[in-house]
Amino acid sequence: MATPRLPSRVTARSADTDGNRNNIQNLILLALPADELHAAAKKMEFVELPTHSVLHDAGESVTHAYFINSGLASVLSVMTDGKSVEVGLAGKEGFIGLPLVVGLSTSPTQVVMQVAGSAHQITAADFREVLSHSPLLEKSLNRYSQSLGMQATHVAACNRLHEVEERLARWLLMSQDRLGGDVVPLTQEFLAHMLGTRRASVTVAAGILQKAGLITYNRGSVRIDSRSGLEDAACECYASIRQQSERWEKEVNRLGTVPR
Repeated sequence: MATPRLPSRVTARSADTDGNRNNIQNLILLALPADELHAAAKKMEFVELPTHSVLHDAGESVTHAYFINSGLASVLSVMTDGKSVEVGLAGKEGFIGLPLVVGLSTSPTQVVMQVAGSAHQITAADFREVLSHSPLLEKSLNRYSQSLGMQATHVAACNRLHEVEERLARWLLMSQDRLGGDVVPLTQEFLAHMLGTRRASVTVAAGILQKAGLITYNRGSVRIDSRSGLEDAACECYASIRQQSERWEKEVNRLGTVPR
């Protein structure tokens, strides 16, 4: 399936961020001590990210990093023929620009805003400077890289081994975890693109879930009517991802170095 036509770069209205926690929803930033947050905030700007904004392109230089504040970003593995499949999701718990954390400057994946939102944006040069003086931020981002990598391995296996309706249920649950609320604003075309399957297969899968009373699918959005039922309908991958995330969270809380 070919990648939908997307803007080549972020075109967003921006405003200065002042480091006030009341204006920040990103969980990585909220977990920082005041001095590290202030140092980062001085270098960041708040940007609005329309749907389909491209944050990074595969193989190209990472010019900016993004602490997602709202919305939903898709991490895509792109093939040479233009086909791609989603291997990860990032919402307000997430960060886009992980190669910069370990001194690299290019991205192996494409990252696209699938649901419009906002982020705290920082240039690659400023990010490197901030990170060199922010040990807890560096540790948090290294931990986040493990979470995103774990998510990618499960999603890759899921796309190969499980039925479309199970994958759709898993994807909707992961999206709801990051967006909150009961409505996920997505088109059928983009759902098919994210799941690496045909639109007709998504139609059938959505129909199965809707007939079971778990979702209501309207043009451009999916409403989750039964969260518990959707969890039962999802493949084991969702529970596995969530359980491992919870285990790691408990480990971090025991260490006491990075508060929520």
